[in-house]
Amino acid sequence: MKTHALASLAAAAVLSTALSGGAMAANLKLWTLSFDNPTVVAAWNDIIKSFEEKNPGTTVSMENRSTDEHKAALRVAARSDQGPDIYFMWSGLGLGGEFVNAGLSKPLDAYYAEYKWDDRLTPTSVAASKAYAGGRHGVPYTFHGEALYYNKALFEKAGITAPPASWDELKADARKLKDAGIPAITFGGTVNWHLMRLMDAILEAKCGADKHDALKAMTADWATEACAADSFKELRDWSETYILSPFMGIDQAQSFNLFLAGRAAMMLEGDWLVGQLRDADRLADYDLFPIPTGTDRLYSFSEYYYVSARSKAPDEAAKFLDYLLSDEVQQKYLGTFGSISVNADVKYDKVNPLDQRWLDIFAKYKATYINGDQAFPLDVTTEYFRVINEVASGNLAPQDGGKTLATFIANHK
Repeated sequence: MKTHALASLAAAAVLSTALSGGAMAANLKLWTLSFDNPTVVAAWNDIIKSFEEKNPGTTVSMENRSTDEHKAALRVAARSDQGPDIYFMWSGLGLGGEFVNAGLSKPLDAYYAEYKWDDRLTPTSVAASKAYAGGRHGVPYTFHGEALYYNKALFEKAGITAPPASWDELKADARKLKDAGIPAITFGGTVNWHLMRLMDAILEAKCGADKHDALKAMTADWATEACAADSFKELRDWSETYILSPFMGIDQAQSFNLFLAGRAAMMLEGDWLVGQLRDADRLADYDLFPIPTGTDRLYSFSEYYYVSARSKAPDEAAKFLDYLLSDEVQQKYLGTFGSISVNADVKYDKVNPLDQRWLDIFAKYKATYINGDQAFPLDVTTEYFRVINEVASGNLAPQDGGKTLATFIANHK
């Protein structure tokens, strides 16, 4: 009798699995960043709850950490059998590439084929998944553009009637703002990546697209390229003259609060800032324009979710990611994670003026350049941050910035 009962239970379990489409129960662990925006928190909670309802027996546990804590936890996970099933990381050689190279990321070629992600997702968002040797890694969560937001009242006070169309015009507007007693722009210096955005934009403007790419690819010499020295000189000029001071002792979140308070006229941020301005009920006070570098390339980057090579349930992890990328989810939460979706089938109706501005920008630009911390390997990124901070703080002469970085790159190679 006992044997018959056990056999019946086993048969029932097989039947239950078959009726549920062959899916096995799994407890997925998802590691990601902490979210400052409560709207994003609510969206993620809803997405996870809905997925669990559609997949009985499967649970998703989200763990949130700050950026540095998240990276540290992933580095430990890469050296052990413990860790997440799914983890967040930016794309690029310097961020996502660290954990791909460490063996933490599972190649997803089979899932790209199974779920037809290449057909359903925008080409620009999936491009970074092809950047690594040995297969496709990660799926896009967001694709972001970065631009200059400005306080309309402060621009008017300084006599600026139209957004600048060139770098020289941007510099002239910064001078007009300074002459009117208004700091032109705000940055948070304690988070290295924030000031890096200005340096990346300067390099694009001073070096042009080809030389900028060559410098970031480390095929051009930072020590001998004249535009590299010019770029560090330009960075020093902005830090001395146009950035709200003191900036090296504050972080990006404090910088945003100063921007909201009208303490500076501009902020170099991504399309996600529209959501923060919406939550602060300040959309009407701001506008934005692409960084006028003269190269017709949009400053942009993508955020990815990766399936861990250590996961015991990679099929369920991929299924969750497919749900995250689905038409249903991407349409419902359009505007929550950014102004555009990585899903190519999403419809854009009744968007606010700033989101529409972003849609127009994304439609206009056909080429992009990426953030330095995604272009460089990790150790070079760290040195890039250090040199930028030293030049901006006045501790390193601008003419020595490129030479210092070139020495480090030579040793890296």
